[in-house]
Amino acid sequence: MSTESKKPSLYERLGGVYAIAAVVDTFIDRIMVAPELNANPLVDEAHHRVPKAGFKYLVTEMVCQVTGGPQRYTGKTMAESHKHLNISASEWVVFAGIFKGVLDEYKVPEAEQAELFAIVGSTRSDIVVENPIAAKAS
Repeated sequence: MSTESKKPSLYERLGGVYAIAAVVDTFIDRIMVAPELNANPLVDEAHHRVPKAGFKYLVTEMVCQVTGGPQRYTGKTMAESHKHLNISASEWVVFAGIFKGVLDEYKVPEAEQAELFAIVGSTRSDIVVENPIAAKAS
């Protein structure tokens, strides 16, 4: 048998809950006030409907869980919490750009960023409405 130790989880490589919470804190602060995102009145209303601290808590829980941490996400599914917001593909690009900027600011290594973007990307179909104009009409 190999004496090599198991590769640490993404959660461990990111620094655990405290490091993840710091990144989430900055990220949520940025997306909550991003004019490109809040130009969507449904997103703007959602950003003001829930207390920021609770939103940060749930996002931290989710990131910790999906990266292999011991936390368990207790919020709604991505589809439940986003489909009614009519988020467009261009809004998704803005969101991803803000996320990338925060990860760079915190000096998250490229390999870990790639893993995070793969996880986030897997939720795109639950969040983005491919034809938001048609969605508003229905």
